[in-house]
Amino acid sequence: MQFIDGGVTAPKGFTANGMLCKIKESSTKNDLALVFSEKLCNAAGVFTQNKVKAESVKLTKENIANGKAQAVIANSGNANACTGDQGAKVARKMASLAADVLGINSGDVIVYSTGVIGKQLPVEKIEKNIQSLKDGLSKEGHKEARTAIMTTDTHYKECAVQTVIGGKTVRIGAMAKGSGMIHINMGTMLSVMTTDCAISSQMLEKALRKSVAGTYNCVSIDGDTSTNDSLTILANGMAGNDEITCEGEDFEIFYEALNSINTQMAKKIAGDGEGATKLIECNVSGAKDVETARGLAKAVISSSLAKAAIFGSDANFGRFLGGGAIKQNDLFITDAKQAADSHNQHNNNGRGNTGQGNVPGLFPAAGAVNNGRFIQLLINTGERRQIHNTAPADALPNICPYQHMPKGLIAAHIVHIFAAEEH
Repeated sequence: MQFIDGGVTAPKGFTANGMLCKIKESSTKNDLALVFSEKLCNAAGVFTQNKVKAESVKLTKENIANGKAQAVIANSGNANACTGDQGAKVARKMASLAADVLGINSGDVIVYSTGVIGKQLPVEKIEKNIQSLKDGLSKEGHKEARTAIMTTDTHYKECAVQTVIGGKTVRIGAMAKGSGMIHINMGTMLSVMTTDCAISSQMLEKALRKSVAGTYNCVSIDGDTSTNDSLTILANGMAGNDEITCEGEDFEIFYEALNSINTQMAKKIAGDGEGATKLIECNVSGAKDVETARGLAKAVISSSLAKAAIFGSDANFGRFLGGGAIKQNDLFITDAKQAADSHNQHNNNGRGNTGQGNVPGLFPAAGAVNNGRFIQLLINTGERRQIHNTAPADALPNICPYQHMPKGLIAAHIVHIFAAEEH
């Protein structure tokens, strides 16, 4: 597997475009995007767990219920959320406008909206520009589309990988937006994924949900989930591999590639958090199972006390014991000396946080016992700038060096950004 350029148009058969329609009158960047597959795709998606859902989310869930889709139309500047019957009509109008110019069924169109909540979306601006948007579809169009979905994002977010399945080259691409209203219990922010892999809708959904649980669903910025969070993936099968219809070697290769992209994209989103200064990963080792480890790590990264400690470059692990992590997971300290010795050992090995400014470092946050197992939390702090649209293979692996940890003991990892306002 290797990372490649191209985003959502890296896989065979996909084109994209983006343009400025001034959906929000003050907009100066692209605010309308279109992604299209020349063949009907198998599709899957995960969506916000917020009780209040945008009209685009409701329609997209309805449209991909049959496991099929062929295009994605997305706008920024207006979320089309809390807009009632008129908003529902606008979402359907967006799907039909895209379908008409593409010559496909409106039920095969995924609709994304993001931006201001509670205002009616001026769909007439989309109608006026939809033909030009379609006419500009190209393999290079991912560059226009990736900026069209941005709102408060300071950087575009995209990624693509290629691997070999059944002797055929398979590619997966993605673009995403997300900077605020981001928390753990959700699908994702907005993300479009494409692949030319031949894989059934059922296995596509299985791979997506499994990957999201340990990537996008492990990101927290401000503790709030959006009304519009959506992640969908389209698979057109044009790579020519035998269709993946069950678990096995081919499925595992596909899942590894998919998960690699989702991991990188989750880090990009965390690193672009509103007011963020650092990207944080919390790694748990020694837990009895992944569920326990993930629950503990999520509690740590959601703690305001932990956020304040990291923002201030304060490596005092007592801040993490004082947070909600220990009590929420029924953990207790049985040997304070063991925790302190572990903390000092890592500092003496040059891996500790020096507490000087924003110097990245690695330090044990706590030692605790759960059902007789000593659990260690390792918090890695990295500069925000390290993950902004740099080549993933060059920049991201250095953020969290795992080599000092006992092989096989990493039960879960959590990506998290600490916002400046938490200091």
